[in-house]
Amino acid sequence: MRLLAAEGFEQGRKNATIARDLRVGVRSVERWKRSWREKGLDGLRCSGPARRPKVGPHEFAMLERELLRGTVFHGWPDERWTLSRVRIL
Repeated sequence: MRLLAAEGFEQGRKNATIARDLRVGVRSVERWKRSWREKGLDGLRCSGPARRPKVGPHEFAMLERELLRGTVFHGWPDERWTLSRVRIL
């Protein structure tokens, strides 16, 4: 996604337009543009996860099974999984 943003930077597109097209926040695009200006494409490459996962393989497998059951099964009124719902689960 960051490399797609770089194409927009090179074309002189506005941050807000890039953010809308990529469906991300304008602040993220601003950070990416700063990194791009300072370090070029290398500044936009992903450096991996920010921290280690909090769940191990066993817990992740259990979470996956529960997610497949759906949100209504777990008491929410609609079928949307949000980050906060997954965190609660």
